Amino acid sequence: MTRQNRVTLLLYPFGAGAAAVNLFFASLILSWVGLPVLPPAWSVLGGLALGLPVTRLFSAHIVRLMEQAESQA
Repeated sequence: MTRQNRVTLLLYPFGAGAAAVNLFFASLILSWVGLPVLPPAWSVLGGLALGLPVTRLFSAHIVRLMEQAESQA
């Protein structure tokens, strides 16, 4: 298992949770213009789906920073 995959697995619960919260709050803001509010269960499902690609991108950034720090040490 590569370093990026391990970091992604460790950070996925946080990324999925953040994506779910952001989806729910975005639906609350969009309700001001007449769109329906997303139910919390749908927000969680959307967070689970969107959490993986977002966490994958973030873990790639973290691994790059770790490699940069190791090369400078």
